[in-house]
Amino acid sequence: MYPKAYIDYLVHFHGLRDYFECHEILEEHWKEDPRGERKPHWVGLIQIAVGLYHHRRGNVAGAKRMLTNAKKIALEERKALEQLSLEVDALIVKLTKQIELIEKNAPYESIDLPITSPKLLELCDARCTEVGCVYGSPSDLTNEYIVHKHTKRDRTEVLEERDQQIQIRKEKRNG
Repeated sequence: MYPKAYIDYLVHFHGLRDYFECHEILEEHWKEDPRGERKPHWVGLIQIAVGLYHHRRGNVAGAKRMLTNAKKIALEERKALEQLSLEVDALIVKLTKQIELIEKNAPYESIDLPITSPKLLELCDARCTEVGCVYGSPSDLTNEYIVHKHTKRDRTEVLEERDQQIQIRKEKRNG
């Protein structure tokens, strides 16, 4: 009923609090659709994770921008988000509160997305147990790897792929 990427996103969002991975998972899913057919509600969910990632790291400008954009998308994509078992009005309230905390320079606080389906909650809870975390746990702010993942992760594959693409473009230009 739900895409695997969405379940994985929810597990990383609510269990591991690995917002960087949430972004990676849903961006890949979003890009599976051809340009022009990509669904904006996935972008909104990505932006929620990115906004929380920025807030947790102290990038308040980035956090506010992402969460404000996500709130706008949530309002525009209500039906699609409801089909993913999200209570949109409650989500808007949570995003508004998070934006207000950022504006007050308040420290980051973990939030849960308002899921309306008991079956989806049960599935996410079971998947969290499988990967060794507890659904709904707050972020471990002492986990430097999760908090600063974009600077701590191994980028070898990404760099190799980028170099390979550069080489392909050079070869095409040179005939």
